[in-house]
Amino acid sequence: MTIKVGDKLPSVKLSEATAEGPKPVTTDEVFKGKRVALFAVPGAFTPTCSAKHLPGFRQLAGEIKARGVDVIACISVNDAFVMRAWAEDQAVGEDIVMLGDGSGDFTKAIGLEMDATGFGMGKRSQRYSMLVDDGVVTELNVEAPGEFKVSTADYLLAQL
Repeated sequence: MTIKVGDKLPSVKLSEATAEGPKPVTTDEVFKGKRVALFAVPGAFTPTCSAKHLPGFRQLAGEIKARGVDVIACISVNDAFVMRAWAEDQAVGEDIVMLGDGSGDFTKAIGLEMDATGFGMGKRSQRYSMLVDDGVVTELNVEAPGEFKVSTADYLLAQL
C-alpha cells in the first residue's frame, strides 16, 4: 500500500551520510518533532537527479527553511558512502541531510518502490517529494514515470 497524506511514516533504519562516515539513524530520529521536506531520487549521480532535482533543493534551501521547514532531506536507494560522495560532488554542505536507504526498506515500507532492472539499476525509489510534520505526511508529490514536475523544490516551496 502506498503512503498517503495523513499517514505516519514507518519506523525504519536508514544511514545518514556524514563527513565522518555513515551514521545509522531511524526515521523516528529524522522526523520526530520536526517539519521535514523530504525528496527521493531514483539514484545518486543519475542525470535528472544530479542536474535538476538535488540542485533545486540546494538552491532553494534558504527559502524552504524560512517557511518553517527544520530539515531538508534527500533519500535514495543507495548506500551512505555513495550519498556522501554525491553530496560532495554537488556541494550540498549542511543544507541537505543525505539519507541512504541501501536495502530499500523505507522505500518498500511506504510503497514507492519501482523496478529499474531494465536500466540495470535494480529496485529503486520513485521520484517524489513530501512534507512531513512530526512523522506525519502532510503533502505528497509522486512523479509519473519519466516526469519531473511535482517533486521539484519549486513545487514543494509553493505548498509551504
